[in-house]
Amino acid sequence: MRYFIELSYNGKNYHGWQVQPHSISIQEKLNKAISTILQEPVNVIGAGRTDAGVHASQMYAHFDTNKILKANFSFKLNALLPNDIVIHNTTLVKDDSHARFDAISRSYEYRIWLGRNPFLLDTTWQLLYTDININAMNDAAKILYQYENFQCFSKVKTDVKTFNCKITSANWVLTGNSLTFYISADRFLRNMVRAIVGTLLDIGLQKKQSEDMKKIIESKNRENAGASVPAKGLFLTNVSYNYKLGE
Repeated sequence: MRYFIELSYNGKNYHGWQVQPHSISIQEKLNKAISTILQEPVNVIGAGRTDAGVHASQMYAHFDTNKILKANFSFKLNALLPNDIVIHNTTLVKDDSHARFDAISRSYEYRIWLGRNPFLLDTTWQLLYTDININAMNDAAKILYQYENFQCFSKVKTDVKTFNCKITSANWVLTGNSLTFYISADRFLRNMVRAIVGTLLDIGLQKKQSEDMKKIIESKNRENAGASVPAKGLFLTNVSYNYKLGE
């Protein structure tokens, strides 16, 4: 039987989602905890592979077992997991359901705090700039809709079959000192969101012009885009499927 779990995590203490030979990962913690409860080897497959230090307010993953899980399974799992990983629910799904390949949309937020806030040090990138041109950044973000190949925002050494992604929304919202970038797409490349944010900030700080976005994307060259912003401000916030879990 196949089960989906919905979870959240603070990525500060982890080297990303995927199991690493010499580093602690979210997947490793889940594998060990679930295997301990079920008393059998379990390999959890996530809806995506967040990088080191990146957070998730909503992530889905699936695993297989021959055992029927009891109603208190999520409770038991949370008791074994560290406090920075939380399971919200566990759902029995069809045997061919897949947390990663069935996902039709993913959404991220990049959170910036303009100024200093000691309570948000681990979950925002804090900047002292107050003269950021939000309108220019939103104008440049709209240009993303015109393209599908985003090789210029991808890590150089990455094993992918295509650099094509369909971005469905991308915009900045300023509320008080909180500046947040929202973006949704069918898929994302490694480091893509952080590179887009860095490029848009260059435009907002007048290091680049809005019109430069087209040239950067069409160049397909990572060196032409802005620097990647720190991981701690990035959140995976939503993963969508074309079916309701449990149906």
